[in-house]
Amino acid sequence: MLGGMTETSRPTPLRALVVEREAWRAAGRKVVLTNGCFDLLHAGHLALLEAARGHGDVLVVALNSDASVRGLKGEGRPIVPEAERAEVLLALEAVDCVVLYDAPTPIGEIRALLPDVLVKGADWAADEIVGRAEVEAAGGRVARVALVPGRSTSAIVEHIRRP
Repeated sequence: MLGGMTETSRPTPLRALVVEREAWRAAGRKVVLTNGCFDLLHAGHLALLEAARGHGDVLVVALNSDASVRGLKGEGRPIVPEAERAEVLLALEAVDCVVLYDAPTPIGEIRALLPDVLVKGADWAADEIVGRAEVEAAGGRVARVALVPGRSTSAIVEHIRRP
């Protein structure tokens, strides 16, 4: 439904999200942030997003832009353009907001939003999680979520590309 995309199916600009974040804080709502490319959405992504949502009241997904994905994964990625990836994420009940970022990491978004909980997959060592120090210094916490074994976009792409 790209042609009929509504405002609620588009990423929220960071500036607007910072304003919303203040309103959520004032209302006592716990904000959770996770991030990733979310190219070729699969069951592992769904498990991560649902687990992340379970840590709070509002789930913000920081989504790598197309340029960011290309820089991290190489030419030919992403498979799905950022507008469509955002639309699919926003269609999920667990996801409240999506914010795009062009950098290799979402450190700018994390610093701007200072979520109550920062969620990453358990494949990330606790001391390697970008934004951990900032979130903990602000009184938040980091949660690592177990991955669904054998589920990754890179594995799916590799399987498709095999002759």
